[in-house]
This record gives sequence, C-alpha cells and structure tokens, in this order.
Amino acid sequence: MKNNNLFPCLLALVFLISPLQAQKTEKTSPEFLQYTNSKWVDSIMETLTPKERIAQLIMVAAYSNRGSQHKKEILKLINEQKIGGLVFFQGDPKSQLELLNDYQLASKVPLLGAMDAEWGLGMRLDNTISYPYQMALGAIRDDSLVYDLGQEVARQLKRTGLHLNFAPVVDVNNNPNNPVINYRSFGENRENVAQKGIAYMRGMQDANLLTSAKHFPGHGDTDTDSHHALPQINHPFNRLDSLEMYPFKELINAGGSGVMVAHLDIPALDSTGVPSTLSKAIITGILKDRLGFKGLIITDAMNMKGVTKGNAPGVVDKDAILAGNDLLEYTEDVPKAIEEVSKAIKQGLISQNELDQRVRKVLAAKQWVGLNNYKKQSTKNILKEINTGHAKFLNRKLVEASLTVLKNKNSILPLRKLDTLKIASISFGAQKQTQFQKSLNLYAEVKSFQVKANATAAEVAALKQKLSAYNLVIGGIHDDSRFPRNTMKFSKAVQQFIGELSKEENSIFSYFKNPYSLNKIAGIEDATGLILTYQDTKTTQDLAAQLIFGGVGANGRLPVSIGDKFKSGDGEDVKGKLRLKYTVPEDAGMNSKVLFHGVDSLMQEAIKKKATPGGQILVAKNGKVVLHKAYGYHKYSDTIKVKKNDLYDLASVTKISSALPALMKLQDEGKFSLDASIDDYLPYFKHSNKAGIPFRQILAHQARFKPWIPYWKNTLRKNGSYKWYTFKKDSSRRFPIKVSENLWLHRNYQKKMFKAIKKSELEDEAKYKYSGLAFYLLPAIVEEISGEDFRKYINENFYDKLGATTLGYNPMKSYKKSRIVPTEHDYLFRHKPIHGMVHDEGAIMMGGVSANAGLFSTANDLAKLMQMYLNMGTYAGHRYIDETTLRDWTKTQFPDNDNHRGVGFDKPYLQYKGENSNTAKDASKASFGHTGFTGIMAWMDPEEDLLYLFLSNRVLPSRSNTRLYQLNTRTKIQQVLYDAMK
Repeated sequence: MKNNNLFPCLLALVFLISPLQAQKTEKTSPEFLQYTNSKWVDSIMETLTPKERIAQLIMVAAYSNRGSQHKKEILKLINEQKIGGLVFFQGDPKSQLELLNDYQLASKVPLLGAMDAEWGLGMRLDNTISYPYQMALGAIRDDSLVYDLGQEVARQLKRTGLHLNFAPVVDVNNNPNNPVINYRSFGENRENVAQKGIAYMRGMQDANLLTSAKHFPGHGDTDTDSHHALPQINHPFNRLDSLEMYPFKELINAGGSGVMVAHLDIPALDSTGVPSTLSKAIITGILKDRLGFKGLIITDAMNMKGVTKGNAPGVVDKDAILAGNDLLEYTEDVPKAIEEVSKAIKQGLISQNELDQRVRKVLAAKQWVGLNNYKKQSTKNILKEINTGHAKFLNRKLVEASLTVLKNKNSILPLRKLDTLKIASISFGAQKQTQFQKSLNLYAEVKSFQVKANATAAEVAALKQKLSAYNLVIGGIHDDSRFPRNTMKFSKAVQQFIGELSKEENSIFSYFKNPYSLNKIAGIEDATGLILTYQDTKTTQDLAAQLIFGGVGANGRLPVSIGDKFKSGDGEDVKGKLRLKYTVPEDAGMNSKVLFHGVDSLMQEAIKKKATPGGQILVAKNGKVVLHKAYGYHKYSDTIKVKKNDLYDLASVTKISSALPALMKLQDEGKFSLDASIDDYLPYFKHSNKAGIPFRQILAHQARFKPWIPYWKNTLRKNGSYKWYTFKKDSSRRFPIKVSENLWLHRNYQKKMFKAIKKSELEDEAKYKYSGLAFYLLPAIVEEISGEDFRKYINENFYDKLGATTLGYNPMKSYKKSRIVPTEHDYLFRHKPIHGMVHDEGAIMMGGVSANAGLFSTANDLAKLMQMYLNMGTYAGHRYIDETTLRDWTKTQFPDNDNHRGVGFDKPYLQYKGENSNTAKDASKASFGHTGFTGIMAWMDPEEDLLYLFLSNRVLPSRSNTRLYQLNTRTKIQQVLYDAMK
C-alpha cells in the first residue's frame, strides 16, 4: 500500500495537533471476544489451511431472487474458496432461508450471514416490514422504542438465518445535500445520534445479533455518493474528532460488536488521498489503537466506485486487510483476493499471526451467534412468524412516536367543534384519493381533492374556486419516490398555491417528504398547523390524519435544521386520546392472531351457510379500534363487495341511537323524567290505559304494552286493495310520505298509528315483554319537550358534534343507492325488494323517522355514539350526557321481576343460558347494548372498555332466514373478543 511508510508520521502528527476527547461512557468490550481462544475456535483453526483462513475474512454478495445459476456460483465459492460469509440482498425470506440452509450444508465452516437491514428486513426482502428510516427515529424522544426496534429486527433477521446486521448508521448528517446518508441518519445532533445508535445497537446485541456501526469515521457531511465516486471531507481533525467520530466513540465504549469503515478521502486523517477503507492511519491508527476498538472491523462494499476506482480487484481487498479490516464485504474477485493476501503474508506486509488473530475474531463472533452448534432452520410459517402482530404494532408505535408538530397556532390540533367545520382535503402530488384522505374521513365528512405535482396555474385556479365553500383546508404533501429524497418536483404553480394556503387562517399541512425539502417551499412555515412525518407510507398517512383529529398525539422533535425555517429540536406536544384511535389489536392488549382468525372464520362460516350475504364488524377496546372490516357482498347473487363506508339499516339499534340519547339529555336539563308517563308529554294519551305508567317501566319493557301492531294491515280492504285514505300510487300534497316507488301514504296516517297505540290493550301481567310501541311516540315527545324538529335536535346535539355523518334517517336523500346495503324482498306489504329505505313497516309509515327503527349508518359512525356511551357520556372533550344518568339507564331496572333490561338498553340475561343467551359468556353484567332485527348488534362492556358492532342484512332475501340466530354468529364473535384479551 502506498501510504504505509507515511503511517507512523501522520499518526504522530495527528495526535500532537489534537488529542482525542475523553470518552463519556465506561468502556465495554464486545461480548463475542470471550470466545477468541475457545475450544471450538481452536478446533476450527486447526482444520484451516492458510488460504482457508484468509477466506474466512471474505463475505460475498448473495441473492435469493436470481435463480439456479447464481446459486451454483455461490456454491462454487463455498466449495472451492471456503469463504467465511454471505451478505444477502434482494429476495424473499423463505427463498433466502432455503438457500442459506443449502449453503451452510455445503460449507466446511458455518457461514456468517449478514444483511444491510437498517430499517429492517423490508430494506432488502419482499413481504416483510420496513420500519421508519433513521431520520424519523431521530425524532423519537423515547429511546426505549429504538431499543425495542433493535430487538425485533434482530428476531426477524435471525428467523431468516442471519447473524449480522450492517447497522446502525451513526453518521451525523450535517449536510442537507448529502445524497447517500441523509434520511438514513438519526440527525444532526451528535448526542441524539449516539443515544439512538446505542439503543438500536443494544437492542440487536441483547437479542444475540452482531451489529456494525457505520460509516466510520463519519459520512454525514458529504455531497458525493461513495457508490459512484470517492467523497472528500475537508474538516480539520478537531471538528472530525468532536463531531463526526463522536457517535462511533460512544458506541465503541458501549460494547458495539462491529464498525464499518466508509470509502472517504479525509486529508486531516490521511493526507495520501487513499479511501479510508484502505487507510492504515485511519483504521489501525485511530480506530484500533487510539479508540481501542477490538471488535469486528468491516469494509463498506468493496464493489463501490469510491474504493474500486484506480484499484484492481483482489489488490484492493489485500490493501483493505493491510489497513486493518477484519471482514471484506462484497469482494468481487475472491480467488484474486486470497492470492493477493497470501502474497502480502509472504512479503512480510502482514504476519500470519496477525491474520490468524483476525480469523479467530471472526470465528469467535460465529460462536457467539451460535454457529458452533448450527442447526438447519425450518421455513414453515416463516412469513407469519416474521410479520407478527407485535412486529406490526411496533412499526405503528415508532411512526406515532416520530410524528412532529412544527406549527400549532391557536391549538388548532387536534380539531374540535366538528359541527362548525366544513372541511376540504387536498393531496398534493397525488392523482387519486390517498390513505391520508381516507383516514381523515373516518372522523368527519371531508371533501377530497387531488393536485398533480405538475399542475398548471389554470388547474390550480379552478380548484381555488371550489375551496371557497370550505372553512378549513387540510393539505397532504406527498412524495413520488420510494425514498424520501431532498428534492422538490412540484410545479411553480403548485408551490405557490401551497404558500398561499399556508397564509390562510385555517390551514393544516401534513408533510410526507424529506424534512430538508421543506426549505424549498416558500411560506409553508406560516401554516396554522404543520405536521412532519419524514416519509410517505400508508402508516404515516393514516397516523397523521388521526393526529389531526386527536386519535393519536405527537411529541416528536425535529432531528435536523431546515434552513432558517426550523431548528433541530423544534416540535410541539399534542395530546391524543380525544377521539377513537384506529390501530392494531396489540395496541389494546389483544392478540391479533386470535382476534382476526376467530372473527374471520365465523364470518366466513355465516356467509358460506347463507346466514347473511356480508357485513361490517368494528371492535374497539380502550378507545382504540382494533378491528374494522367489511365482509362478503351486498346480496348473495351480487358482485358488489361490502365496503367499510357502506350504510346498513340499524333496525332496533335505532332505539338506543336516536330518541334515547335525546331523552337522557333532556333529563339532565330537568325537562324529562323517568317517573313521568306518556300523557305528561302527549296530552292525547291522558284518558288512555297508558296514562300514568312511568317511563322507567315503559323503556324497560315492563309496562304491559303489546309487542307490536301490524299497522300496514289496517290499510287493506277485505279484497286486498288499499283504503282510499291510506295509499296512492303517486305523490301529492295529501299523500307526501313515500313508502316505495309507487306507494305514497296519506299525510295524516301517523295520527291513526298513534290512535292504534292508544287503544291497544295491555297485557295482564306486569313482567318483561319486549315492545316497540312507545318508541313510535318518542320522536313526538322529544319535539314536544324541546320545541325542535326531532331530526334537527339529534343531529345538532349528537351526530354532527360526534362527526357521525352517515348516522341518520332516509339515507337516499344524502347517499348513492350503491352505498346502501339492501334488506328484505318484501312480498307482504310493499311487494318490492327493500333497498335504501327502512325495512321496518311501521317506521316507513312514519316517513322513515321513528325511534323504533329507521336509522342507517356505517359501523364506524355508529361507533362514535356507542363510544360516547362507553365513556359514560363524553367524547372528544365534550359531555353529552351526565355520567349518573347513563349509569342509571344502563343498569338492570327490575331484576326482582326476572327482567334483565335497562332503560331502553338491553342487558345480559340474569342467568347465562349458553347458546341461548343474548351475549357471550364472558360479557360482564355491567355490559349493555341492543340488537336489531335486520342482523345488527351493538354492545358495550364498561368493565373491559370494550365496544362491539356487528352490522349485517340477514333478512335478505327474507326475514324467515334465521340462520344467523341458529349459528349464534354474533355472540360467538363477541366471545372471540374476550378470548383475544386472554
């Protein structure tokens, strides 16, 4: 090597000029070194020829997606050259492990398997998880999460047969234009980089995986990619020592097992101009002698132009060994490399003893990872075992913890008072609705727009006109690259538009790009709300949307400075848990495997046995939605799949979702009493047999009321035709109530229904008997007490505030028929398939508006009201109902009379009756809810903070289809929820 003779002088000069700083951490040696002179290492050394010992220091590139010819080439290197290890690149876990098993079988000495998996297996392998890039991890304030990442990444790598991760990157990225490190760095703050690096390293090493801190002595301040050329760093030694090398020193002292050396030209450390990978002054002089590092020293890939330019294959590998490296990554010409190192030994450039010590070090590392007792690994269930619920949950936790709020003027985040907002969302750089926009719509009605990256001024102007109808604009700024590059490809018109929106009073932006690129958009720092996610994935989009509405919080801190706009460390805390959080079961302490398998299999059984064509299920625990899925089709013979935003007829769940919350609120205001009776609010009933019966008895179904009245039958003559004052084929002023396409009801017929209720006889005995009669009267009672239209009252006081936009009556007035799931083919009354109108005959004769039935909703919007109940009257910081009122209404009212019901709410049977019970065995006695005739169930368990919604159309094609009851699907699924908590 050309610089060898200069080494002593240069090294002496360096340390005379600037002594290295004292280390902060007490020094710990790498654990694997304890095996350097073990019996196993001794035994292996005895079997190795001089050339085979050199080969132990060589690792070649291996792929699991390159076919049989590539496999033959690797096997040839193993059989003929006796290489020491493999560095795996593209492929998939199963194929990789199958190959590695074969390679290990062919190898004389077990092979060391390595990978560049900085953000997990997803960096290299298909069908695996990509965790956040290190720039995002740098924003996290809880280092224990980074440790957990290390543990999980180690588990996954080991499951694919590997032993060494070329991570963490501990380069301090202080150059925004760095093309090769950048988002791969924890940031620009040396202490933060060191702390995160140590946490990640310890997590992996505590899980028995070797690590490699990179790229020594620091690749952060370059504007050249060493894959393509040799970057030069011209800082003085003091700066390099105190900044670039600081994290490496900290990781070395913390017991890091490996260090990877970069391909860099650093005149202050070696004036000869050779790459640092080939510099004895840097590797032996500084890393080994001065920093005292005794672990594995690994080269960066030996095929990169930063080291290969001007250096011949084999010769360059020899120079790397002479410089002090222990492992050569990605050697291009293995026979030549072995030959050149052999020559160097003969020439006395390196002694056999010195080389043997490095071989022992490599073998010791192999023993530490268990290769002295190597066993073939099974590929069975490998994908499931890698992509576990815990692994997915960790990814969400890391993304959530990295969310950084840079602006939050007037505490706009999280959004409140949804009933005052008309919201538009714009996804910049997208051409169709994004996950960000879909997730925003989980919380409120948000109109979605998209702006192409190259949009013209005319296209922008057209959108501006549409935005005039909205008082809040939420922008998502998206990336067009797989990696978050520091680039800006938006047209001038788009950038100007973003700047203009930022100056509006109510503008929120979520930035899904590289943070450095924020500096390229003038004015974005003026936005009322500004969120930084560091990269663009479905998970970052989803959680950013949840942050805006308070489903999650944020406490991330910016790990780099962004021009003059923001400084490293900037960020504001925003509290979460305001509204429902959409997450994975493990976030709520539930087992995703038990939950998803159990629910999916029961739903598939129900659909297969034609108990229902499809359905929606939503499960929330601790205010966290852990399952939200759509199953099957709208009809058995249909091709329209159920979607999560389709609306279902809620049937009797309307009872607890419409008049009931209204009456509880009116009770809180002193305007309604459970001790009062119907005639107290509707004088028409004063002289009826219903007078004086208290509402507590009525709503607990213990008022002796008849179960139901077939109102529609009273409209028929003996010959089957309709009486003249009941129905007409066409609408008119006298017949305005639509019952079906060619059936319109007389405007006064509701009075006849009330009369029928008034005159109906009472049962002989005051005991539990389910009756819907009083619920037809409740809307009129709410109107009488409040002085407001019933629908307006419940919309303004509940649904609008909750953001439950689909929860309402007569959905055809607001939604396309294709979004509404059909119910029964009515051959008795309407003689048509029922689609878009309420199934219940009495409710449709009330104009579709009744407290007995009539509400439609998605599971998601119904969940908001039910979660308010589960929260004992509050949601999103607003109290809707007093807690004492809710606790009273949801408790069993007349247990001594063998009546299990609450006030309006259903409750578990007083004694569990097995499959004949109305709830799962494990549902607590404190739980409450309701079921619906069309195949609905809404149930809440305050003891477990558990919400369960089951929406279906089991009445298709006919109400005589009772298979859903026979299979007991709803309560069996409910039991799965409790099983998943165990």
